[in-house]
Amino acid sequence: MTQVELSAAALEDLDRLIHTHSLPATTRARVERTLAPLGRFPLLGPALTGRWAGLGFVLGPWRWMVIVYVHLETEDRGVVVTIQDGRSSRAPDPPP
Repeated sequence: MTQVELSAAALEDLDRLIHTHSLPATTRARVERTLAPLGRFPLLGPALTGRWAGLGFVLGPWRWMVIVYVHLETEDRGVVVTIQDGRSSRAPDPPP
């Protein structure tokens, strides 16, 4: 089973979203549940393109929450690199 982890930057992103969006205290647990299937299916999310090429994404516990990750096959790890509000201009564009 693939180990799934959040990078320091992704944790900062999540903390920022919790604060700016007034998310509930259960947010971290909800994100963990969302990421659980990546342990068994590390290529679950669609691949991104452009400057985000090589990364995949899944939607978080809320449809606007985009969780971007990379699968490091040789290490059998999935690393969340950022968590963004998909409605923001900073968020990655979905594949065509």
